[in-house]
Amino acid sequence: MGKREMVCGLVLAVAAVGAQGQATNLRTTNLVSDNYQKEWTRVGYPPDFKVTDVAQWHVDPTSHEIVCDGNGGHDWFRFNKEFHNFAFHAEWRFTKVKGTPNYNSGVFFRNSENGTTWHQAQTTPGGGYLFGETPVNGKLTAFNEQKNMTENRIKPAGQWNAFDIRCLGETCTLAVNGKVVNTIQTGVDKGYVGLESEGFQITFRNLKVQELP
Repeated sequence: MGKREMVCGLVLAVAAVGAQGQATNLRTTNLVSDNYQKEWTRVGYPPDFKVTDVAQWHVDPTSHEIVCDGNGGHDWFRFNKEFHNFAFHAEWRFTKVKGTPNYNSGVFFRNSENGTTWHQAQTTPGGGYLFGETPVNGKLTAFNEQKNMTENRIKPAGQWNAFDIRCLGETCTLAVNGKVVNTIQTGVDKGYVGLESEGFQITFRNLKVQELP
């Protein structure tokens, strides 16, 4: 990770759930810390891609929003902790540019450490939907749920969108701007979360993970 890079600033909301199913001892941790180099890793994507020396991830010094310039190659920013059952909230918007570009990025979940197994909530004008490569009967199998999304709820570039990804065991759902659009069965019940860079400037904010029983 380059010296100019700053951590994406993911906020973890970790809940200990009591016997009655109520969240207790809720703890929120701001991960923009002096120790961020150990908390985050920039990983080539796909895994055989080499991470460039361009520092394309940083935090806005006034708003603390997470900005990816999209000028440093194809990679993902991985938070270095695996999650089992969780609810993951992320808000994002593309920087609007002239013309009709094919804006592209994504929010990862249930990834393996190097990203060989990956699940992504896609962020494009064509819709927010789930796709990736997940184990099926011991073999990595590609899937794409764009045709199965209930509706395209993505707002235009320049406007904020909200993703809520919820995983219980191997069942994961994606809600876009408040409504579920996809439900999938993954071949894994744990993994890493992260953010994707794919050639366009995108801003992320209000990233929270709540661990569930």
